[in-house]
Amino acid sequence: MTRRTGPAVLFAALIGFTVLAATCRAGAEDAGAEAKIDSLKELFAHLGGCWKSPTLPPGDPGMQITVLVTFKRNGEIFGQPKITYESEYASDDERLLYRTAVMETLQRCSPMPFTDGLGNAVAGRPIRFRFDARRTKSTEKRTWQTTRTL
Repeated sequence: MTRRTGPAVLFAALIGFTVLAATCRAGAEDAGAEAKIDSLKELFAHLGGCWKSPTLPPGDPGMQITVLVTFKRNGEIFGQPKITYESEYASDDERLLYRTAVMETLQRCSPMPFTDGLGNAVAGRPIRFRFDARRTKSTEKRTWQTTRTL
């Protein structure tokens, strides 16, 4: 068998590399397209994935906090997010911890990878997100909630 070298082999290698690179690029674009957010359900799930609850001492009940956010078509936050609700029983220190956690969550997640359709649908419209980090500690038996057959 003779070994081929020269311009023809280099040209064939260059074409093979170009085809391979184009295939990899197309695969990467497809993977990026799969990660796009196309519904409000996916938007809430994406934001929930970015949420990191602040560390609280044992026995702390946690709290709820609600934020109002408006997005641009490209997924960036438009204006300033606004805290619209905080649990009334939370201390000022806890409120500050949760406000910081919410703002860090928004920074981690933005810009949101919206599809064109969802970007057009949510652009300029305020969306309310509720972060519920309450810890339920009740081990009380509630006999009035159990069903019985008499």
